[in-house]
Amino acid sequence: MILVVLLALPFTAGVVAWLAGRRSELAARWISALALGAGLVVLLVLWIVKAPDISLAAASPFVVSVRASWVPQLGISFFLAADGLSLVLVTLCYSLGLLSVVASWRDIHERVPLFHFMLLWTIAALVGVFTALDLFLFYFVFEMMLVPMYFLIAIWGHERRVYAAIKFFLFTQIGGLLMLVAILALYVIHGRQTGVYTFDYLRLLGTHLSTATATWLMLGFFAAFAVKLPAVPLHTWLPDAHTQAPTAGSLVLAGLLIKIGAYGMIRFLVPLFPHAALRAAPVFMALAVLGILYGAAVAFGQRDLKRLVAYTSVSHMGFVLLAIFAWNTLALQGAVLEIVCHAFSTGALFALVGLMQERLHTRDMEEMGGFWAAAPTMGAAAMVFALASLGLPVLGNFVAEFLILVGTWRVSEPAAVLGAVGLVAATVYSLWIVQKVFQGREEPAQRLTDLSPREGVMLAAMFAPLLWLGVYPQPLIDAVKPALAALQTHAAQGQTALTAPTPARPATPVAGLAAAATETRPDDAGAATGGAP
Repeated sequence: MILVVLLALPFTAGVVAWLAGRRSELAARWISALALGAGLVVLLVLWIVKAPDISLAAASPFVVSVRASWVPQLGISFFLAADGLSLVLVTLCYSLGLLSVVASWRDIHERVPLFHFMLLWTIAALVGVFTALDLFLFYFVFEMMLVPMYFLIAIWGHERRVYAAIKFFLFTQIGGLLMLVAILALYVIHGRQTGVYTFDYLRLLGTHLSTATATWLMLGFFAAFAVKLPAVPLHTWLPDAHTQAPTAGSLVLAGLLIKIGAYGMIRFLVPLFPHAALRAAPVFMALAVLGILYGAAVAFGQRDLKRLVAYTSVSHMGFVLLAIFAWNTLALQGAVLEIVCHAFSTGALFALVGLMQERLHTRDMEEMGGFWAAAPTMGAAAMVFALASLGLPVLGNFVAEFLILVGTWRVSEPAAVLGAVGLVAATVYSLWIVQKVFQGREEPAQRLTDLSPREGVMLAAMFAPLLWLGVYPQPLIDAVKPALAALQTHAAQGQTALTAPTPARPATPVAGLAAAATETRPDDAGAATGGAP
């Protein structure tokens, strides 16, 4: 029942914080922080106890699960399961949730109890998304998350918060409805073929679909996940939402919510529709490259510092999309590393922007400059996280993007080259942040006070995983290895059932998606089994 505990804990704590906060706002903050901290302790124990199971590539990569009948007449069950990939993302939920509470300690002054209820409700829904393996339950928590996130932006956001919240809601809702149609169609088709109507993900794998049907259903899933990721051209809600959200909202958006898109493609889209994904891989990889270059170019042209950081997320998530449709061991390992490292590096940049806005009451970079003298610790932190964002060696982002580009090279050399150009652009906008805000012409720097001890500890906690994964990423790679191998096997089996065998060494993205899942190369084996990436 540990997954039920991890799912219920944030929601229950949110209700308690809301009720207790009517008498003391400080109580709401402490209840939220303690509940998320307790969840991290539970996860730590789970990692320790289940470490041998997680590291073994057994027949099933799921190390903990719970299943109960929900609506048996319709084949709906309460089915939660976690493998290494899910546990990494659930741990990320609790970590960034706790950091969001700390970041909002002085930032949120109105309706404090309600704010913490909405924040913890969002975390609970995200835990459900990363552990649900009944497609109806998955869709339920996928949509449930929209409500608290909408209110976090609309109530506690900035000047155009209502516009940004409505835009976020509409984009995500429309994409989610298209996925619902695809889920229902898959449910009906599987039921007619087997006589068993079920939303169980494990049973729906391998459902026989015609090429046209698989393509349409795959596009329904892709619409929902591409909006969340976000992939160009479905990204336009993200800069507005990030710009108007409070600091905690931006942390959740950048670190967790947009990761649903990547997780959904890895867990559901490719394994359920491998043949359709194979056929569409060149198009999706082209969209990924476009996102990398477009996000970097547009970021450099922003005056609003928060909007600049938001566009960097579009660029970084382009690397993740590229890795998913390269669909080989190195690329997928790099995608998971990028998911984790981007959460901390970009989340820290959003936290820094929030701290500066709290002090300066502006995000306009034209009104900033020369702040290093007055706030050297903040300036050093900004430089460190900007360097992480551009992929400096010794920090985790470098390892992630290196693995992605190497994996992509084996499938599409042009895509890998253009992705590398995106890293050059990342260097430009990352250093531009530090130069424009902390160097250059002097402004009235006395307005900007340096980091407090609480803020310094928060940023240090976000830097530690980046350094650890940059120096020694193997524990994370080992943790997700069995899960990724199982997903590759599901995709390969589904593809084999519909198509002829593909060449052993693919030369194009189309061939690469099918062959990479079962292909074994000497240098792939090292990263997959514990050797150096």
